[in-house]
Amino acid sequence: MGSTGSIGVQTLDIARENPDRFEVRALTAHSNWQRLAAQAREFDADTAVIADEGCYAPLRDALADTDVKVFAGADAVAQVAAAGNVDTVVNALVGYAGLAPTVAAIEARKKLALANKESLVVGGAYVMPLARERKAPVLPIDSEHSAIFQCLVGERAPVRRLIVTCSGGAFRDLPREALADVTAAQALRHPQWQMGAKITIDSSTLVNKGFEVIEAHWLFGTPPERIDVVLHPQSIVHSMVEFEDGAIKAQLGTPDMRMPISFALLYPDRAHRPCERFDFLAHPQLTFAAVDRAKYPALDIAYDCLRRGGTAACTMNGANEVAVAAFLGGRCAWLDIVRTIEHALAHAAFVERPTLADYAEADAEARALAAAFLNQ
Repeated sequence: MGSTGSIGVQTLDIARENPDRFEVRALTAHSNWQRLAAQAREFDADTAVIADEGCYAPLRDALADTDVKVFAGADAVAQVAAAGNVDTVVNALVGYAGLAPTVAAIEARKKLALANKESLVVGGAYVMPLARERKAPVLPIDSEHSAIFQCLVGERAPVRRLIVTCSGGAFRDLPREALADVTAAQALRHPQWQMGAKITIDSSTLVNKGFEVIEAHWLFGTPPERIDVVLHPQSIVHSMVEFEDGAIKAQLGTPDMRMPISFALLYPDRAHRPCERFDFLAHPQLTFAAVDRAKYPALDIAYDCLRRGGTAACTMNGANEVAVAAFLGGRCAWLDIVRTIEHALAHAAFVERPTLADYAEADAEARALAAAFLNQ
């Protein structure tokens, strides 16, 4: 799911490298029907789904001479996640749109390789108990959570804390007073990772890192006071786990998403990637620093949402999605992203024990509040 985006394209690289291990049965995309059609042809997929119904006709016509079944709409994306001919679902969708397919895959007891962190940010209190009930494994693709998972494999000792590393995003070397005038083009120049536009902007505000703290809580059952974030500009140490005896395990490697993707897909095996070699001599210094919480208030907002529980993080996510789209479209300033989140959280209704319907209502309300705030 999300096969035409950054994670989706790299997932297909892993499938291409391991033709004896994988068959690609279904592919979905939001609106990039040209790339989706090319992928469906290359991998001889059974099904291609385009979420944007306006792109159905060109996708259907592009695949008319094949046996690929073509569908459109958000419901079809969720339905294909539960398809009977699928063993593993990679959810590489962006934003709230990933929640319904995550639930559908888990309901169908699929192995879920999860890159859509919003599924857990918005609905972790619903998703993870459901995964345990259905005995559906959820394996993280985010590099930080994959690192933590790799550090925990084989361990039985209690965890003292999780240490999530943070590159600092595009503006880590920019003084706080200069942030009022930054542009989307500047924010999209991430110093270490090649990612999609939405997550790159979220990295610049540290909203993404706040969401990763929430995701780590739901994946590993660690309370927020035992999840730390440290600035690590080189992005070589992907995250760490400290155990009760004081020992710390870290997972290191080049900033390449194919590593955590392949680990999630092949676990408990590892991919054979002979081209991947880390040169310590080329990275003689690894540095760490505290995050400037005044410069990046979104991190503490995310911690607050995690502690509140309920629909708080859902409200934060919905408002953030609207604000990021506005910033990318030149309709608001970078600083307005966090202001929009704060406004939505201050005015939205709060449900302490939400259902899926409550999450949908909270998301819609957050988007409406954000849009009204930005249009003032």
